[in-house]
Amino acid sequence: MKLITGKTKLLGIIGAPVEHSLSPVMHNAAIAELGVDYIYVPFPVQKVDLSQAIMGLEVIGVQGFNITIPHKQAIMNLLSEVTNTAKMVGAVNTVWHNGAGWKGTNTDVEGFVAPLKAMARDWTSMTAIVLGNGGAARAVVAGLAELGLASIEIVGRDRQKLLNFSQTWQNAPKIAQLLKVHYTETLPELLSSADLLVNTTPVGMSPQIDNSPISRELMQRLKPDAIVYDLIYTPSPTKFLSFATNRGLQAIDGLEMLVQQGAAALEIWLQQPVPIEIMRNSLKQQLFG
Repeated sequence: MKLITGKTKLLGIIGAPVEHSLSPVMHNAAIAELGVDYIYVPFPVQKVDLSQAIMGLEVIGVQGFNITIPHKQAIMNLLSEVTNTAKMVGAVNTVWHNGAGWKGTNTDVEGFVAPLKAMARDWTSMTAIVLGNGGAARAVVAGLAELGLASIEIVGRDRQKLLNFSQTWQNAPKIAQLLKVHYTETLPELLSSADLLVNTTPVGMSPQIDNSPISRELMQRLKPDAIVYDLIYTPSPTKFLSFATNRGLQAIDGLEMLVQQGAAALEIWLQQPVPIEIMRNSLKQQLFG
């Protein structure tokens, strides 16, 4: 077992709930592999306690931390500096101390695009359809814009939320030009244009594992070389991705995004390369045995 002393440096994750988080598994696996004197722990923090908790983390010398639901937006006003990426997404998931105070960024964008960048594709002529218009969809849109896609089609059920989602990108004109929003009922007609289909909704997540955001029949409308990406990582595969692979389509689940966003955060904190394969394998072992 790792020997924890008074010199051991603290990293962690805050959220409510946070007990289910897999971040300690992958971060501590990487820390052990690197042999550095750090430990990563979960800190349960309720909404009403966020401001006080952030001050407390600084007082006890925490080096950096991740943020999960429900604090990704609220924490932005408590930081001394926020990166442009985080401002664009409107959420922070990684924080570190820069000497003058807490600085925040969003590594979900980097995590999302990592498996796509690894593919030999010319994204500049491609169209993506994104299912959902919540916080996760914002990181996806920022990542797709970074890849240089020709068009990003957002599909949602709530007309007002779709309108709000579209309007929040007006300060990022390059992204605003790429975005179009559509109501769910138009999805069947849209699917044939998709080179990439991304599910950012919780539909299909455990325990509702028999659900999918689109049907097996609608999956047939995609191009034969389309890529289907689900941000959900458990179950593996989701019903959504099962429909895709049964059709012969390339499928990506959310495990790689989880690994890559975590690796990006750990590199910020440690200021050195981290063992991504160790992080990936630790999660697979935890999830699937």
